[in-house]
Amino acid sequence: MSIIDSIFLGIVQGLTEFLPVSSSGHLAVMKYFLELKDVPILFDVILHVGTLIVVLIFFRRRIAAILVSIFHLIVGERSEEDRENLWLTVLIIFATLVTGIVGVFLSNYENTFTRNMPFVSLMFLLTAVILLVGGRRKLPEGEAKGYKKLSIGNSLLVGLAQGIGVLPGISRSGITISSSLFLGMEREKAAEFSFLISIPAILGAVILELKDIGRLIKLVSVTNLLVGFVTSFITGYLALAFLVRIVKRGRIYVFSFYLVPLGITVFVISMIIR
Repeated sequence: MSIIDSIFLGIVQGLTEFLPVSSSGHLAVMKYFLELKDVPILFDVILHVGTLIVVLIFFRRRIAAILVSIFHLIVGERSEEDRENLWLTVLIIFATLVTGIVGVFLSNYENTFTRNMPFVSLMFLLTAVILLVGGRRKLPEGEAKGYKKLSIGNSLLVGLAQGIGVLPGISRSGITISSSLFLGMEREKAAEFSFLISIPAILGAVILELKDIGRLIKLVSVTNLLVGFVTSFITGYLALAFLVRIVKRGRIYVFSFYLVPLGITVFVISMIIR
């Protein structure tokens, strides 16, 4: 695996982790056509760490507010803002539990899915449909839900969507934001909630794949890892800032116009070269 490959995969990861087009699907396609079949899954996870740090930085105010509210709960001082942040924490926990259950189950078949290009292409098309259905929903002024109106049932559904998002070709951000919008959440809150619940999900993936670190070092140099990490971080921050603006404008569905031809192209090419 060369430096150029690391840069290329880092760019793909950084852009597609946040843009609703499936980072896992793009990485699967890139590795398949670049014939990088010996790179272990942990390389993908390390690229995810770069994008995780982006989330922590981008939503640092909300994360800090949650931590402060938890401290206030411990010392027995709670404001109205604290109540919202504490309820948000509960929602994140329940969403994470469902994501973990679904993610662990689907991870048993991850290698099979990742190497199956026809399957990945169909998941690209399914993501396009999800963006069109959920992303185009518009609610009357004042009816959209903030965190206070979001139920545990709602968070469980979004957590389920995130769990399904481990499938290559299904966009994690796309399916969680679209699900949140379909459930009636405010656009800005839908984007924020999607990435807040991604934090424990990515950390869990890193922990599960730590057993592969010895094989990773043998196959990929430390330099390549650092290059991929830095590249995914820089491109990821730019992509997240762009996505938040798109969601606020109610135009997340436009990415379906990219996913449809992509899915068809990958399917056709994979059939030809099989």
